[in-house]
Amino acid sequence: MRRVAGIDVGGTFTDLLLTEAEPGGPLRVRLAKVPTTVRNQAGGVIAAIEAAGVAPADLGLVIHGTTATTNAVLERKTARVGLVTTAGFRDVLELGRRTRPKPYGLFGTFEPLIPRELRREVPERVMADGRVHTPLDEAALRAAVLALREAGCEALVIHFLHAYANPAHELRAGEIAREIWPNAYVTLGHALLSEFREYERGTTASVNAAVQPILDRYIRCLQDELRAQGFSRDLLVMNGNGGTVPAGRVVEAAAKTVMSGPASGVMAAAATLAQSGLSNAITYDMGGTSTDVALIAGGVPEVSAELTLAYGLPVHLPMVDVHTVGAGGGSIASVDRAGMLRVGPESAGSEPGPIGYGRGGTRPTITDANLVLGRLDPERLTAVRAGVSLDAIRAAFDRDLAGPLGLSVEEAAAAVIQLGTVHMSGAIRMVSLSRGYDPRDFVLFAFGGAGPLHAVALARELGIPEVLVPARPGLTNALGCLVADLRQDRVNTLNRPLDGLDMAELRSVLEAQAADALCVVEEERAEIEATTLTYGADMQFRGQTHLIRVAIPSPDIDRATLQALFEAAYFRRFQVRLPEIRAVVVNLVTSVIGRRRTLPLAALLDPDARTDLAGARLGTRALHADGRWHEAAVYARERLPEGARVEGPAVIQQLDATTVVEPGAVATVDPIGNLRIRV
Repeated sequence: MRRVAGIDVGGTFTDLLLTEAEPGGPLRVRLAKVPTTVRNQAGGVIAAIEAAGVAPADLGLVIHGTTATTNAVLERKTARVGLVTTAGFRDVLELGRRTRPKPYGLFGTFEPLIPRELRREVPERVMADGRVHTPLDEAALRAAVLALREAGCEALVIHFLHAYANPAHELRAGEIAREIWPNAYVTLGHALLSEFREYERGTTASVNAAVQPILDRYIRCLQDELRAQGFSRDLLVMNGNGGTVPAGRVVEAAAKTVMSGPASGVMAAAATLAQSGLSNAITYDMGGTSTDVALIAGGVPEVSAELTLAYGLPVHLPMVDVHTVGAGGGSIASVDRAGMLRVGPESAGSEPGPIGYGRGGTRPTITDANLVLGRLDPERLTAVRAGVSLDAIRAAFDRDLAGPLGLSVEEAAAAVIQLGTVHMSGAIRMVSLSRGYDPRDFVLFAFGGAGPLHAVALARELGIPEVLVPARPGLTNALGCLVADLRQDRVNTLNRPLDGLDMAELRSVLEAQAADALCVVEEERAEIEATTLTYGADMQFRGQTHLIRVAIPSPDIDRATLQALFEAAYFRRFQVRLPEIRAVVVNLVTSVIGRRRTLPLAALLDPDARTDLAGARLGTRALHADGRWHEAAVYARERLPEGARVEGPAVIQQLDATTVVEPGAVATVDPIGNLRIRV
């Protein structure tokens, strides 16, 4: 019996999907959803395995997604980090890119991840072309490292100007630092990100160092607890690029695990689309605090190296391109001093949570609006501590929203839903229209605890013709862990005009990147069915700032073909041609993807429980939509058979999510258990 567990740790719940099968036998699936143990997430992981009815000793593989590093940076609960940099560049990380924390008005504060007293300078200088201008002062370096060690720093960053062009000084500094640093938490800027732009390279290295000790302690704790219960197999950890990496290597580039949670959901969406015969989708993951959206074109999730965790903290590592807005089930609705309705970004979180959770919340939220309008069943809410009557929720809406706005309670609740939809549609436009894609050419892939509640209304707002709700929308991130491939990305800066670039050098760099990444992926050969290599170049027209990623079919590409590919990509994005300006190859990128075994997603629903449409019907309830009340049929999702057709207005309920089929929409169940809703 081979058992593989995908486990995703979220802010509120730890989700598990476990597959088991004997050789040649049918695949079975076990599910678990347990509260996250915030102080030690490993406890929730062990509890989820136990809730699934298996012992850790029985598992053949665990693939794990964690929010430990993301939350540590966002909450500034990171390790104490020291920085050694080139003389004269101590304040680069604080000066940044001439932006402001708030775009309007000269106010707002910024606190750098590494405070000024922990940033030290040493004499050294390498020029942009790689020539050494000032040799490294090794005595000054040793003194700076010792001073940072004595100041109580747990992690160290060595970040020299233009080390991407010639890393000799950083490499030598690393050798010296490791002789006197008390642990292995030494990050060399070029080793993590071999690109130009000292600010972005420095902040990326700083984030890496700041989360290394946290991730290392967590992974060691998890491995120790698993081993104590007999687990002796492989542990893979999700990265933000949508791939996985062996646990033994994950701490080296800890910053790559940032945003791994949203990335796993996008990978699950890509796998679901592939088995559904679809290739283009906008993923829409609505949780309790925020909504994450991403774009999948041609079956491949968009990947970007432009992530900014918070103001002043860009992380320039290849990651699934996810856009986040502060609109979730717990987003608080209020009326501001100008008499305008506001929804979010402030959230009630899980403590105290929405009013309907009975955990002490008193302010109306999107979840409460769904309860008022009959879109959610108050008897089926997860994480409810004590029941709260609908009358109490309605009273809060009347007090805080309906009264001040001069609306009825239902109108106020509907306005909250509509304004939340506006916020979320803006996020979708950011990942589609702003990049040259028409949302009408995509399906809306809705998941997360609250995504299926709002998906049809959101699709109508954007003109998207179809919504796809997967079999287990509330466990999609855990599914992403199960289906994620092993992936390694490598990036190097050239920054040369294309017409003067030696194409043999381009080929050499790409081949070296591939060889380096293959070494890591091959360590998990037992889990890989095939290996795929993809190549790309970040390019721009001379004089421009922003980069466009161009896919390269082979390292043997010629100059004319690369020029044509870039011009086509530029025109697709901006609808402009600039034949008189030279193209520049800024970065070269190689991705090595170890494809894991395909998971048949039809196994996520129990075939024996799927009866007929009549057997799936639970009754009816009042549903407010389109400005009036309707009598909506209520169905149990797990009992809907293949081919079942549900006309709106209807509500489809399951353990991990609720789907609202708005009036006029029609939902059908496809062969692998997805709900396909025509809007």
